[in-house]
Amino acid sequence: MQTQSKQDKFLEDLDVKAILGQDIEADIDRNLPMRKWLYSWLLDPNIPGNFQKNLDKWISYLIIINLFTLMFENVPAVFEPNQIWFQIFDIFSVAVFTVEYALRLYLAPEDEEFKHRKNARLGFATSPFAIIDFLAIAPFYLQAFIPIDLRVLRFLRLLRIMKLFRVLIPAIAEFKELNQGRTFRQKVHALVFPSNYGGTMQHIFEVFIGVWVILSVLAVILESVKGINYILHLQFVILDAVAVAIFTLEYCMRMYACVEEPGYKGAVLGRFKQAKSPSTLIDFLAILPFFLEVFLHHLIDLRFLRVFRLARLLKLTRGSDATAVLVKVVVREWPVMGAATFIMMLLLVLTASLGYLFEYDAQPEKFENIPTSIYWAVITLASVGYGDISPVTPMGRAMTSILALMGIGIFAIPAALLASAFSDELVKERDLLKAKLFAILKDGHISDAEAAIIRAEAKRLHLTVEEVNKLIEVVVKEHELEERNPLPIHLIAQNPALAVEHYKVLLGQIRQLGVQVDATQFDQAAQAGERLTANEFALWQKIQGKS
Repeated sequence: MQTQSKQDKFLEDLDVKAILGQDIEADIDRNLPMRKWLYSWLLDPNIPGNFQKNLDKWISYLIIINLFTLMFENVPAVFEPNQIWFQIFDIFSVAVFTVEYALRLYLAPEDEEFKHRKNARLGFATSPFAIIDFLAIAPFYLQAFIPIDLRVLRFLRLLRIMKLFRVLIPAIAEFKELNQGRTFRQKVHALVFPSNYGGTMQHIFEVFIGVWVILSVLAVILESVKGINYILHLQFVILDAVAVAIFTLEYCMRMYACVEEPGYKGAVLGRFKQAKSPSTLIDFLAILPFFLEVFLHHLIDLRFLRVFRLARLLKLTRGSDATAVLVKVVVREWPVMGAATFIMMLLLVLTASLGYLFEYDAQPEKFENIPTSIYWAVITLASVGYGDISPVTPMGRAMTSILALMGIGIFAIPAALLASAFSDELVKERDLLKAKLFAILKDGHISDAEAAIIRAEAKRLHLTVEEVNKLIEVVVKEHELEERNPLPIHLIAQNPALAVEHYKVLLGQIRQLGVQVDATQFDQAAQAGERLTANEFALWQKIQGKS
Protein backbone atom coordinates (compact mmCIF):
# COMPACT_ATOMS: atom_id res chain seq x y z
CA MET A 1 0.00 0.00 0.00
CA GLN A 2 2.91 2.33 0.66
CA THR A 3 4.22 1.75 -2.86
CA GLN A 4 0.79 2.46 -4.30
CA SER A 5 0.45 5.74 -2.43
CA LYS A 6 3.98 6.71 -3.43
CA GLN A 7 3.23 6.16 -7.12
CA ASP A 8 -0.12 7.97 -6.88
CA LYS A 9 1.56 10.93 -5.18
CA PHE A 10 4.21 11.01 -7.91
CA LEU A 11 1.52 11.12 -10.62
CA GLU A 12 -0.35 13.86 -8.77
CA ASP A 13 2.77 16.00 -8.36
CA LEU A 14 3.93 15.44 -11.97
CA ASP A 15 3.15 18.45 -14.20
CA VAL A 16 3.38 17.08 -17.74
CA LYS A 17 2.36 20.42 -19.25
CA ALA A 18 5.31 22.08 -17.54
CA ILE A 19 7.65 19.33 -18.75
CA LEU A 20 6.51 19.71 -22.35
CA GLY A 21 6.44 23.50 -22.15
CA GLN A 22 2.86 23.54 -23.46
CA ASP A 23 -0.24 25.35 -22.29
CA ILE A 24 1.37 26.47 -19.05
CA GLU A 25 -1.13 28.60 -17.18
CA ALA A 26 0.37 31.71 -15.69
CA ASP A 27 0.18 31.85 -11.91
CA ILE A 28 -0.69 35.53 -11.34
CA ASP A 29 -2.40 36.80 -8.21
CA ARG A 30 -5.75 38.41 -9.06
CA ASN A 31 -5.45 40.72 -6.06
CA LEU A 32 -2.44 42.58 -7.48
CA PRO A 33 -2.81 46.29 -8.26
CA MET A 34 -4.20 46.90 -11.75
CA ARG A 35 -0.94 48.21 -13.23
CA LYS A 36 1.17 45.36 -11.88
CA TRP A 37 -1.51 42.83 -12.89
CA LEU A 38 -1.53 44.16 -16.45
CA TYR A 39 2.27 44.14 -16.63
CA SER A 40 2.39 40.56 -15.34
CA TRP A 41 -0.05 39.36 -17.97
CA LEU A 42 1.15 41.34 -20.99
CA LEU A 43 4.79 42.38 -20.72
CA ASP A 44 6.66 40.45 -18.01
CA PRO A 45 9.11 38.10 -19.79
CA ASN A 46 9.82 36.16 -16.58
CA ILE A 47 6.33 34.72 -16.06
CA PRO A 48 5.70 31.53 -18.10
CA GLY A 49 2.23 31.19 -19.54
CA ASN A 50 1.39 34.90 -19.85
CA PHE A 51 0.73 36.76 -23.12
CA GLN A 52 4.14 38.42 -23.49
CA LYS A 53 5.49 36.07 -26.18
CA ASN A 54 2.21 36.05 -28.09
CA LEU A 55 2.08 39.85 -28.03
CA ASP A 56 5.61 40.13 -29.45
CA LYS A 57 4.84 37.45 -32.05
CA TRP A 58 1.70 39.12 -33.42
CA ILE A 59 3.33 42.56 -33.42
CA SER A 60 6.18 41.03 -35.46
CA TYR A 61 3.70 39.57 -37.96
CA LEU A 62 2.04 42.98 -38.32
CA ILE A 63 5.43 44.62 -38.97
CA ILE A 64 6.25 42.11 -41.72
CA ILE A 65 2.86 42.64 -43.40
CA ASN A 66 3.50 46.40 -43.24
CA LEU A 67 6.73 45.90 -45.18
CA PHE A 68 4.85 44.11 -47.97
CA THR A 69 2.20 46.81 -48.14
CA LEU A 70 4.95 49.44 -48.45
CA MET A 71 6.44 47.47 -51.32
CA PHE A 72 3.13 47.18 -53.17
CA GLU A 73 2.41 50.87 -52.68
CA ASN A 74 5.19 51.46 -55.21
CA VAL A 75 3.31 49.41 -57.82
CA PRO A 76 0.61 51.72 -59.27
CA ALA A 77 -1.32 48.86 -60.87
CA VAL A 78 -1.77 47.29 -57.43
CA PHE A 79 -1.95 50.39 -55.23
CA GLU A 80 -4.30 52.71 -57.12
CA PRO A 81 -7.34 50.36 -57.44
CA ASN A 82 -6.97 49.31 -53.77
CA GLN A 83 -5.86 52.61 -52.26
CA ILE A 84 -8.67 52.70 -49.71
CA TRP A 85 -7.74 49.25 -48.37
CA PHE A 86 -4.09 50.28 -48.03
CA GLN A 87 -5.18 53.34 -46.04
CA ILE A 88 -7.46 51.27 -43.78
CA PHE A 89 -4.67 48.81 -43.06
CA ASP A 90 -2.24 51.65 -42.33
CA ILE A 91 -4.71 53.21 -39.87
CA PHE A 92 -5.22 49.82 -38.21
CA SER A 93 -1.45 49.27 -37.93
CA VAL A 94 -0.85 52.71 -36.46
CA ALA A 95 -3.69 52.16 -33.97
CA VAL A 96 -2.15 48.87 -32.81
CA PHE A 97 1.35 50.34 -32.56
CA THR A 98 0.01 53.41 -30.70
CA VAL A 99 -1.84 51.25 -28.18
CA GLU A 100 1.29 49.17 -27.69
CA TYR A 101 3.44 52.29 -27.14
CA ALA A 102 0.93 53.82 -24.72
CA LEU A 103 0.64 50.53 -22.84
CA ARG A 104 4.40 50.17 -22.45
CA LEU A 105 4.67 53.81 -21.35
CA TYR A 106 1.91 53.35 -18.75
CA LEU A 107 3.44 50.11 -17.40
CA ALA A 108 7.06 51.37 -17.41
CA PRO A 109 7.13 51.81 -13.56
CA GLU A 110 6.68 48.01 -13.26
CA ASP A 111 9.55 47.20 -15.65
CA GLU A 112 12.74 46.04 -13.90
CA GLU A 113 14.81 48.21 -16.25
CA PHE A 114 13.04 51.47 -15.34
CA LYS A 115 11.30 50.97 -11.98
CA HIS A 116 14.31 52.12 -9.94
CA ARG A 117 14.80 55.34 -11.91
CA LYS A 118 13.58 58.67 -10.60
CA ASN A 119 11.15 59.02 -13.50
CA ALA A 120 10.42 55.54 -14.92
CA ARG A 121 8.28 56.76 -17.82
CA LEU A 122 10.86 59.32 -18.93
CA GLY A 123 13.50 56.61 -18.76
CA PHE A 124 11.35 54.41 -20.96
CA ALA A 125 10.59 57.23 -23.44
CA THR A 126 14.32 57.87 -23.95
CA SER A 127 15.28 54.18 -24.24
CA PRO A 128 16.24 52.80 -27.69
CA PHE A 129 13.22 50.48 -27.92
CA ALA A 130 10.80 53.30 -27.05
CA ILE A 131 12.37 55.60 -29.64
CA ILE A 132 11.94 52.86 -32.25
CA ASP A 133 8.29 52.39 -31.22
CA PHE A 134 7.74 56.16 -31.46
CA LEU A 135 9.34 56.39 -34.91
CA ALA A 136 7.06 53.58 -36.12
CA ILE A 137 3.96 55.75 -35.56
CA ALA A 138 5.36 59.28 -35.88
CA PRO A 139 5.04 59.52 -39.73
CA PHE A 140 1.27 58.97 -39.55
CA TYR A 141 0.78 61.82 -37.07
CA LEU A 142 3.25 64.03 -38.92
CA GLN A 143 1.14 63.66 -42.06
CA ALA A 144 -2.00 64.54 -40.09
CA PHE A 145 -0.66 67.77 -38.59
CA ILE A 146 2.28 68.84 -40.78
CA PRO A 147 2.36 69.00 -44.63
CA ILE A 148 4.97 66.45 -45.65
CA ASP A 149 6.07 64.90 -48.93
CA LEU A 150 4.45 61.46 -49.30
CA ARG A 151 7.71 59.90 -50.52
CA VAL A 152 9.47 61.05 -47.34
CA LEU A 153 6.55 59.66 -45.33
CA ARG A 154 6.93 56.23 -46.95
CA PHE A 155 10.64 56.26 -46.17
CA LEU A 156 9.96 57.07 -42.52
CA ARG A 157 7.39 54.26 -42.33
CA LEU A 158 10.17 51.83 -43.20
CA LEU A 159 11.44 52.49 -39.69
CA ARG A 160 8.72 50.11 -38.49
CA ILE A 161 11.03 47.24 -39.36
CA MET A 162 13.24 48.37 -36.48
CA LYS A 163 10.52 47.23 -34.06
CA LEU A 164 11.66 43.67 -34.82
CA PHE A 165 14.75 44.45 -32.75
CA ARG A 166 12.57 44.07 -29.67
CA VAL A 167 12.53 40.33 -30.44
CA LEU A 168 15.98 40.08 -32.01
CA ILE A 169 18.08 41.84 -29.38
CA PRO A 170 17.10 39.52 -26.46
CA ALA A 171 17.68 36.52 -28.76
CA ILE A 172 21.11 37.85 -29.75
CA ALA A 173 22.01 38.46 -26.10
CA GLU A 174 20.96 34.89 -25.25
CA PHE A 175 22.99 33.54 -28.18
CA LYS A 176 26.10 35.45 -27.05
CA GLU A 177 25.73 34.13 -23.52
CA LEU A 178 25.32 30.53 -24.69
CA ASN A 179 28.37 30.76 -26.99
CA GLN A 180 30.69 32.69 -24.72
CA GLY A 181 34.28 31.52 -25.19
CA ARG A 182 33.49 29.46 -28.32
CA THR A 183 35.16 29.90 -31.73
CA PHE A 184 33.58 31.73 -34.67
CA ARG A 185 32.99 28.45 -36.53
CA GLN A 186 31.30 26.96 -33.48
CA LYS A 187 29.02 30.01 -33.29
CA VAL A 188 28.11 29.63 -36.96
CA HIS A 189 27.40 25.96 -36.31
CA ALA A 190 25.14 26.85 -33.39
CA LEU A 191 23.20 29.24 -35.64
CA VAL A 192 22.57 26.91 -38.59
CA PHE A 193 22.51 23.46 -36.95
CA PRO A 194 20.20 22.43 -34.05
CA SER A 195 22.19 22.18 -30.83
CA ASN A 196 22.18 23.19 -27.17
CA TYR A 197 23.97 26.43 -28.08
CA GLY A 198 21.48 27.83 -30.61
CA GLY A 199 18.69 29.00 -28.33
CA THR A 200 16.00 31.29 -29.70
CA MET A 201 18.35 32.68 -32.35
CA GLN A 202 18.63 29.32 -34.11
CA HIS A 203 14.83 29.05 -34.15
CA ILE A 204 14.56 32.58 -35.61
CA PHE A 205 17.12 31.63 -38.28
CA GLU A 206 15.07 28.57 -39.29
CA VAL A 207 11.86 30.63 -39.44
CA PHE A 208 13.65 33.30 -41.51
CA ILE A 209 14.85 30.72 -44.06
CA GLY A 210 11.40 29.09 -44.13
CA VAL A 211 9.69 32.43 -44.84
CA TRP A 212 12.06 33.15 -47.71
CA VAL A 213 11.49 29.67 -49.14
CA ILE A 214 7.73 30.25 -49.18
CA LEU A 215 8.12 33.75 -50.63
CA SER A 216 10.45 32.62 -53.41
CA VAL A 217 8.22 29.67 -54.36
CA LEU A 218 5.12 31.90 -54.41
CA ALA A 219 7.04 34.33 -56.64
CA VAL A 220 7.91 31.52 -59.07
CA ILE A 221 4.25 30.44 -59.20
CA LEU A 222 2.85 33.96 -59.66
CA GLU A 223 5.55 34.75 -62.20
CA SER A 224 3.92 32.24 -64.54
CA VAL A 225 0.75 34.41 -64.63
CA LYS A 226 1.38 36.90 -67.44
CA GLY A 227 -0.83 39.65 -66.02
CA ILE A 228 0.86 39.55 -62.60
CA ASN A 229 4.35 39.15 -64.08
CA TYR A 230 3.80 42.21 -66.29
CA ILE A 231 2.96 44.34 -63.24
CA LEU A 232 5.47 42.90 -60.74
CA HIS A 233 8.31 41.74 -63.01
CA LEU A 234 10.92 44.00 -61.41
CA GLN A 235 9.81 43.00 -57.89
CA PHE A 236 10.04 39.31 -58.84
CA VAL A 237 13.58 39.78 -60.17
CA ILE A 238 14.71 41.62 -57.03
CA LEU A 239 13.01 39.10 -54.73
CA ASP A 240 14.64 36.16 -56.53
CA ALA A 241 18.07 37.81 -56.36
CA VAL A 242 17.69 38.47 -52.61
CA ALA A 243 16.42 34.91 -52.04
CA VAL A 244 19.37 33.41 -53.90
CA ALA A 245 21.77 35.60 -51.90
CA ILE A 246 20.22 34.40 -48.63
CA PHE A 247 20.19 30.73 -49.67
CA THR A 248 23.78 30.96 -50.96
CA LEU A 249 24.94 32.47 -47.68
CA GLU A 250 23.10 29.72 -45.78
CA TYR A 251 24.71 27.04 -47.98
CA CYS A 252 28.19 28.47 -47.39
CA MET A 253 27.57 28.70 -43.63
CA ARG A 254 26.48 25.05 -43.49
CA MET A 255 29.48 23.88 -45.51
CA TYR A 256 31.84 25.96 -43.36
CA ALA A 257 30.49 24.85 -39.98
CA CYS A 258 29.51 21.24 -40.78
CA VAL A 259 32.84 19.93 -39.46
CA GLU A 260 31.55 20.70 -35.95
CA GLU A 261 28.83 18.06 -36.43
CA PRO A 262 29.54 14.56 -35.05
CA GLY A 263 30.45 12.29 -37.95
CA TYR A 264 31.59 15.14 -40.23
CA LYS A 265 35.09 15.71 -38.91
CA GLY A 266 37.81 16.63 -41.39
CA ALA A 267 38.25 19.81 -43.39
CA VAL A 268 37.84 18.03 -46.75
CA LEU A 269 36.20 14.67 -46.10
CA GLY A 270 33.73 16.13 -43.61
CA ARG A 271 32.58 18.84 -46.00
CA PHE A 272 32.45 16.38 -48.90
CA LYS A 273 30.24 14.10 -46.83
CA GLN A 274 28.02 17.07 -45.94
CA ALA A 275 27.81 18.10 -49.61
CA LYS A 276 26.56 14.60 -50.51
CA SER A 277 23.80 14.61 -47.90
CA PRO A 278 20.24 14.92 -49.28
CA SER A 279 19.45 18.16 -47.42
CA THR A 280 22.62 19.88 -48.67
CA LEU A 281 22.00 18.69 -52.24
CA ILE A 282 18.54 20.29 -52.00
CA ASP A 283 20.19 23.53 -50.79
CA PHE A 284 22.53 23.39 -53.80
CA LEU A 285 19.70 22.77 -56.28
CA ALA A 286 17.81 25.73 -54.78
CA ILE A 287 20.50 28.16 -55.99
CA LEU A 288 21.94 26.34 -59.02
CA PRO A 289 19.36 27.51 -61.65
CA PHE A 290 20.05 31.19 -60.87
CA PHE A 291 23.83 30.93 -61.35
CA LEU A 292 23.55 28.73 -64.46
CA GLU A 293 21.22 31.24 -66.09
CA VAL A 294 23.45 34.19 -65.13
CA PHE A 295 26.73 32.73 -66.40
CA LEU A 296 25.58 30.55 -69.32
CA HIS A 297 22.62 32.47 -70.77
CA HIS A 298 24.75 33.74 -73.68
CA LEU A 299 25.59 30.15 -74.72
CA ILE A 300 22.19 28.46 -74.41
CA ASP A 301 18.62 29.40 -73.53
CA LEU A 302 18.29 28.27 -69.91
CA ARG A 303 14.97 29.91 -69.07
CA PHE A 304 13.48 26.42 -68.64
CA LEU A 305 15.64 26.08 -65.50
CA ARG A 306 13.50 28.66 -63.72
CA VAL A 307 10.86 26.04 -63.02
CA PHE A 308 13.47 24.11 -61.00
CA ARG A 309 13.46 26.97 -58.50
CA LEU A 310 10.40 25.20 -57.11
CA ALA A 311 12.88 22.68 -55.66
CA ARG A 312 13.41 25.28 -52.93
CA LEU A 313 10.19 24.00 -51.40
CA LEU A 314 12.10 20.84 -50.47
CA LYS A 315 14.21 22.94 -48.10
CA LEU A 316 11.23 22.94 -45.75
CA THR A 317 11.71 19.19 -45.25
CA ARG A 318 15.03 19.81 -43.45
CA GLY A 319 14.68 18.51 -39.92
CA SER A 320 11.17 17.26 -40.57
CA ASP A 321 10.62 14.24 -38.36
CA ALA A 322 7.74 12.99 -40.51
CA THR A 323 9.99 13.02 -43.60
CA ALA A 324 12.75 11.17 -41.74
CA VAL A 325 10.28 8.49 -40.60
CA LEU A 326 8.90 8.14 -44.13
CA VAL A 327 12.40 7.68 -45.59
CA LYS A 328 13.18 5.07 -42.92
CA VAL A 329 9.94 3.24 -43.76
CA VAL A 330 10.64 3.25 -47.52
CA VAL A 331 14.19 1.92 -46.97
CA ARG A 332 12.93 -0.81 -44.63
CA GLU A 333 10.07 -1.91 -46.89
CA TRP A 334 11.92 -1.48 -50.18
CA PRO A 335 12.35 -5.24 -50.87
CA VAL A 336 8.58 -5.82 -50.57
CA MET A 337 7.79 -2.64 -52.49
CA GLY A 338 10.31 -3.67 -55.13
CA ALA A 339 8.48 -6.98 -55.58
CA ALA A 340 5.14 -5.17 -55.83
CA THR A 341 6.63 -2.75 -58.35
CA PHE A 342 7.97 -5.67 -60.41
CA ILE A 343 4.48 -7.23 -60.51
CA MET A 344 3.02 -3.87 -61.56
CA MET A 345 5.58 -3.47 -64.36
CA LEU A 346 4.99 -7.05 -65.52
CA LEU A 347 1.23 -6.52 -65.62
CA LEU A 348 1.74 -3.17 -67.35
CA VAL A 349 3.81 -4.66 -70.18
CA LEU A 350 1.39 -7.60 -70.52
CA THR A 351 -1.59 -5.24 -70.67
CA ALA A 352 0.10 -3.01 -73.28
CA SER A 353 1.01 -6.06 -75.41
CA LEU A 354 -2.53 -7.49 -75.30
CA GLY A 355 -4.00 -4.06 -76.06
CA TYR A 356 -1.76 -3.77 -79.10
CA LEU A 357 -2.65 -7.32 -80.19
CA PHE A 358 -6.44 -6.86 -79.96
CA GLU A 359 -6.78 -3.21 -81.06
CA TYR A 360 -4.10 -2.61 -83.69
CA ASP A 361 -6.27 -3.72 -86.61
CA ALA A 362 -9.24 -1.63 -85.42
CA GLN A 363 -7.32 1.50 -84.29
CA PRO A 364 -3.83 1.55 -85.84
CA GLU A 365 -3.45 5.30 -85.18
CA LYS A 366 -4.03 4.90 -81.41
CA PHE A 367 -2.49 1.47 -80.78
CA GLU A 368 0.38 2.03 -83.20
CA ASN A 369 2.91 -0.02 -81.23
CA ILE A 370 3.51 -1.49 -77.77
CA PRO A 371 5.34 1.60 -76.38
CA THR A 372 2.32 3.73 -77.39
CA SER A 373 0.00 1.20 -75.78
CA ILE A 374 1.86 1.53 -72.47
CA TYR A 375 0.22 4.95 -71.93
CA TRP A 376 -3.22 3.35 -72.32
CA ALA A 377 -2.19 0.51 -69.98
CA VAL A 378 -1.07 2.91 -67.27
CA ILE A 379 -4.29 4.95 -67.21
CA THR A 380 -6.33 1.72 -67.36
CA LEU A 381 -4.54 -0.04 -64.49
CA ALA A 382 -4.55 3.17 -62.45
CA SER A 383 -8.33 3.35 -62.98
CA VAL A 384 -8.03 6.90 -64.34
CA GLY A 385 -9.26 6.36 -67.88
CA TYR A 386 -8.99 9.77 -69.57
CA GLY A 387 -10.97 8.53 -72.55
CA ASP A 388 -8.53 9.73 -75.22
CA ILE A 389 -7.54 6.11 -75.93
CA SER A 390 -10.05 3.32 -75.42
CA PRO A 391 -10.62 -0.13 -76.96
CA VAL A 392 -13.45 -0.71 -79.43
CA THR A 393 -13.21 -4.45 -80.08
CA PRO A 394 -15.16 -6.89 -77.84
CA MET A 395 -12.00 -8.66 -76.70
CA GLY A 396 -10.26 -5.35 -76.00
CA ARG A 397 -13.18 -4.06 -73.91
CA ALA A 398 -13.48 -7.33 -71.98
CA MET A 399 -9.76 -7.30 -71.23
CA THR A 400 -9.92 -3.62 -70.18
CA SER A 401 -12.76 -4.32 -67.73
CA ILE A 402 -10.84 -7.15 -66.07
CA LEU A 403 -7.56 -5.22 -65.94
CA ALA A 404 -9.25 -2.08 -64.55
CA LEU A 405 -10.58 -4.14 -61.63
CA MET A 406 -7.18 -5.80 -61.13
CA GLY A 407 -5.48 -2.41 -61.24
CA ILE A 408 -7.46 -1.23 -58.21
CA GLY A 409 -5.82 -3.93 -56.11
CA ILE A 410 -2.38 -3.90 -57.76
CA PHE A 411 -1.85 -0.14 -57.43
CA ALA A 412 -3.18 -0.18 -53.86
CA ILE A 413 -0.46 -2.61 -52.67
CA PRO A 414 2.40 -0.05 -52.36
CA ALA A 415 0.10 2.46 -50.64
CA ALA A 416 -1.09 -0.19 -48.18
CA LEU A 417 2.49 -1.31 -47.52
CA LEU A 418 3.61 2.25 -46.82
CA ALA A 419 0.62 3.00 -44.58
CA SER A 420 1.11 -0.19 -42.56
CA ALA A 421 4.88 0.26 -42.27
CA PHE A 422 4.48 3.93 -41.31
CA SER A 423 2.06 2.96 -38.56
CA ASP A 424 4.43 0.22 -37.32
CA GLU A 425 7.33 2.69 -37.28
CA LEU A 426 5.35 5.14 -35.17
CA VAL A 427 4.50 2.33 -32.73
CA LYS A 428 8.21 1.45 -32.50
CA GLU A 429 9.12 5.08 -31.91
CA ARG A 430 6.55 5.34 -29.11
CA ASP A 431 7.82 2.10 -27.57
CA LEU A 432 11.31 3.59 -27.66
CA LEU A 433 10.00 6.69 -25.87
CA LYS A 434 8.32 4.39 -23.34
CA ALA A 435 11.67 2.67 -22.71
CA LYS A 436 13.35 6.05 -22.22
CA LEU A 437 10.61 7.09 -19.80
CA PHE A 438 11.11 3.82 -17.90
CA ALA A 439 14.81 4.66 -17.42
CA ILE A 440 14.12 8.32 -16.61
CA LEU A 441 11.46 7.56 -13.98
CA LYS A 442 13.58 4.88 -12.29
CA ASP A 443 14.43 7.25 -9.46
CA GLY A 444 10.91 8.77 -9.29
CA HIS A 445 12.26 12.21 -10.31
CA ILE A 446 12.52 14.11 -13.59
CA SER A 447 15.49 16.47 -13.88
CA ASP A 448 15.70 19.45 -16.27
CA ALA A 449 17.88 17.45 -18.68
CA GLU A 450 15.45 14.52 -18.61
CA ALA A 451 12.52 16.91 -19.13
CA ALA A 452 14.33 18.29 -22.21
CA ILE A 453 14.65 14.72 -23.58
CA ILE A 454 10.93 14.06 -23.03
CA ARG A 455 10.04 17.41 -24.59
CA ALA A 456 12.17 16.74 -27.69
CA GLU A 457 10.79 13.22 -28.15
CA ALA A 458 7.17 14.37 -27.68
CA LYS A 459 7.70 17.11 -30.27
CA ARG A 460 9.32 14.66 -32.70
CA LEU A 461 6.45 12.17 -32.37
CA HIS A 462 3.76 14.91 -32.26
CA LEU A 463 2.39 13.65 -28.94
CA THR A 464 -0.12 15.70 -26.98
CA VAL A 465 0.05 16.35 -23.24
CA GLU A 466 -2.65 13.72 -22.66
CA GLU A 467 -0.77 11.06 -24.66
CA VAL A 468 2.50 11.69 -22.82
CA ASN A 469 0.61 11.65 -19.52
CA LYS A 470 -0.87 8.22 -20.33
CA LEU A 471 2.57 6.88 -21.28
CA ILE A 472 4.01 8.12 -17.99
CA GLU A 473 1.14 6.51 -16.06
CA VAL A 474 1.82 3.17 -17.78
CA VAL A 475 5.54 3.43 -17.03
CA VAL A 476 4.89 4.31 -13.36
CA LYS A 477 2.59 1.28 -13.00
CA GLU A 478 5.25 -0.94 -14.60
CA HIS A 479 7.79 0.40 -12.10
CA GLU A 480 5.36 -0.53 -9.34
CA LEU A 481 5.12 -4.09 -10.64
CA GLU A 482 8.88 -4.26 -10.95
CA GLU A 483 9.22 -3.27 -7.30
CA ARG A 484 6.81 -6.00 -6.28
CA ASN A 485 8.50 -8.60 -8.52
CA PRO A 486 12.10 -7.42 -8.84
CA LEU A 487 13.26 -10.28 -11.07
CA PRO A 488 11.47 -12.52 -13.55
CA ILE A 489 11.44 -16.28 -12.90
CA HIS A 490 13.93 -17.20 -15.64
CA LEU A 491 16.55 -14.86 -14.12
CA ILE A 492 15.89 -16.18 -10.60
CA ALA A 493 16.30 -19.77 -11.88
CA GLN A 494 19.81 -18.97 -13.13
CA ASN A 495 21.01 -18.54 -9.51
CA PRO A 496 20.26 -21.66 -7.33
CA ALA A 497 20.83 -19.79 -4.04
CA LEU A 498 18.49 -17.02 -5.17
CA ALA A 499 15.98 -19.65 -6.31
CA VAL A 500 16.01 -21.23 -2.83
CA GLU A 501 15.38 -17.85 -1.18
CA HIS A 502 12.59 -17.12 -3.65
CA TYR A 503 11.07 -20.54 -2.88
CA LYS A 504 11.14 -19.75 0.84
CA VAL A 505 9.39 -16.43 0.20
CA LEU A 506 6.68 -18.19 -1.83
CA LEU A 507 6.21 -20.80 0.94
CA GLY A 508 5.85 -18.02 3.48
CA GLN A 509 3.21 -16.33 1.32
CA ILE A 510 1.30 -19.59 0.96
CA ARG A 511 1.37 -20.10 4.76
CA GLN A 512 0.12 -16.50 5.25
CA LEU A 513 -2.67 -17.21 2.79
CA GLY A 514 -3.64 -20.34 4.74
CA VAL A 515 -3.81 -18.37 7.99
CA GLN A 516 -5.93 -15.55 6.59
CA VAL A 517 -8.35 -17.51 4.37
CA ASP A 518 -11.36 -19.44 5.69
CA ALA A 519 -10.11 -23.06 5.56
CA THR A 520 -13.56 -24.66 4.99
CA GLN A 521 -14.50 -22.32 2.16
CA PHE A 522 -11.04 -22.73 0.57
CA ASP A 523 -11.36 -26.55 0.64
CA GLN A 524 -14.83 -26.36 -0.94
CA ALA A 525 -13.65 -23.92 -3.66
CA ALA A 526 -10.56 -26.03 -4.39
CA GLN A 527 -12.52 -29.27 -4.80
CA ALA A 528 -15.44 -27.70 -6.70
CA GLY A 529 -14.95 -28.16 -10.42
CA GLU A 530 -11.54 -29.76 -9.79
CA ARG A 531 -9.79 -26.37 -9.56
CA LEU A 532 -6.91 -28.15 -7.83
CA THR A 533 -5.72 -31.64 -8.67
CA ALA A 534 -5.45 -34.25 -5.90
CA ASN A 535 -1.67 -33.78 -5.73
CA GLU A 536 -1.97 -29.95 -5.63
CA PHE A 537 -4.58 -30.12 -2.85
CA ALA A 538 -2.46 -32.63 -0.89
CA LEU A 539 0.55 -30.30 -1.19
CA TRP A 540 -1.58 -27.39 0.11
CA GLN A 541 -2.67 -29.49 3.09
CA LYS A 542 0.92 -30.49 3.81
CA ILE A 543 2.21 -26.88 3.71
CA GLN A 544 -0.54 -25.86 6.10
CA GLY A 545 0.47 -28.71 8.44
CA LYS A 546 -2.82 -30.58 8.11
CA SER A 547 -1.39 -33.85 6.88
